[in-house]
Amino acid sequence: VMNDIISTMFNQKFMEELFKPQDLYSKKALRTVYDRLAHASIMRLNQASMDKLYDLMTMAFKYQVLLCPRPRDILLVTFNHLDAIKDFISDSPGILNQVDETFRRLIETYNCLSDGEFQLIRQTLLIFFQDMHIRVSIFLKDKVQNSNGRFVLPISGPVPWGTEVPGLIRIFNHKGVEVKRAEFTTAGNYVTPQREGSFELYGDRVLKLGTNMYSVTRPVETHMSGSSKNLASQAKENIAPNPLAKEELNFLARLLGGLDIQKPTGGETGFRLNLFTTDEEEEHAAQTRPEELSYKVINIEATQEPGRRAELSRILGELDVAEPRPGSAEKGEDLLALMDGL
Repeated sequence: VMNDIISTMFNQKFMEELFKPQDLYSKKALRTVYDRLAHASIMRLNQASMDKLYDLMTMAFKYQVLLCPRPRDILLVTFNHLDAIKDFISDSPGILNQVDETFRRLIETYNCLSDGEFQLIRQTLLIFFQDMHIRVSIFLKDKVQNSNGRFVLPISGPVPWGTEVPGLIRIFNHKGVEVKRAEFTTAGNYVTPQREGSFELYGDRVLKLGTNMYSVTRPVETHMSGSSKNLASQAKENIAPNPLAKEELNFLARLLGGLDIQKPTGGETGFRLNLFTTDEEEEHAAQTRPEELSYKVINIEATQEPGRRAELSRILGELDVAEPRPGSAEKGEDLLALMDGL
């Protein structure tokens, strides 16, 4: 199961689409991709368990992004994720090579970015997650999350790499010469980090965010907080038709076209994963979850049959598409967008 899911997740065509410059996905688009990845093997989850898994994953990632000591450390969090994935498939050289190729792409694409660009990435991610306040038991027990679902920022521990422990004010004159010093007491117990985490293919990341949350076995539950219930009425995304909806679906069709979803063969009927203690608890969760916060899965026929793809290429090659004239109808623009999607 792990091999199937990881192999699909790091499929070359899928990665090529992910690395293309593009706007941030909508929550519905992200959930659609997530559903396809989660069901890339013979494992199956019903709606309630899928919702719980998605809530857990999104809140864990929000926590990791929020607590990054500096924006650039988002990359170290991602490297921690990939390091853990490589441990799962250490005995599968082919899949391991897929993950390493993604690793190299990440290094090539992001290592050269400035701190300002990483700050923009971090802000964009946090804006995406800002209305999500699902309570997770592992965070509540570790006291890193309040009962309203909001995370607690620490005021102690290592300061970001490249900065100094707070407590000293230096005053300089117009020539840049230090003329005075003043000390002040801080509320936290800060320490200087020993070294910077490695941004290479192999190395010590130092940062622990993004490593295994379950190194200590604990029950994990998700509960909707009061603030989430209040936000439920605001969470009815895209009730009015979204003019970009067709283009987004075209993009998803391209994206998911690269996913080689494994189908159970022969007598394999697959197995069901239940993230609740009992089936009754799972059914109750499905019934009590507000409809506004449940995700409607979009099914997209992203066929990969070589014959049909060749036929489409032949037909498109015969079409002479002129440049759109000013004031052309919106349907014409939609058609061009649809052809781009093919």
